[in-house]
Amino acid sequence: QVQLVESGGGLVQAGGSLGLSCDGSAVSITFARMGWYRQAPGKQREVVAIITRTGIDYEGSVKGRFTITKGNNRNTVNLQMNSLKPEDSAVYYCWGNHPLLPGDGDMWGKGTLVTVSS
Repeated sequence: QVQLVESGGGLVQAGGSLGLSCDGSAVSITFARMGWYRQAPGKQREVVAIITRTGIDYEGSVKGRFTITKGNNRNTVNLQMNSLKPEDSAVYYCWGNHPLLPGDGDMWGKGTLVTVSS
């Protein structure tokens, strides 16, 4: 049962901006970490940005262009993407983690498609 719901994907021209949102408010536990991953066709899923209680980390190619922030509600996170490039095209997945969750503690959304045209 998916409890992380992404929104905000779409088609944008290179140089444009998009904002993604993730709503995990239906999850009973408060995530220790949340973030965004992406997966382009034929490539492995890669981390984009992670936010914890103590800091933020970005993948190198998005630094200075993407900004991750916590939402106003519990277990919500946003990703503002500026100066988009065609290579940013991918399915973007919201991710949450807590050590008390089953298995490796990860929870994923279904993903939202971002397409950047050149």
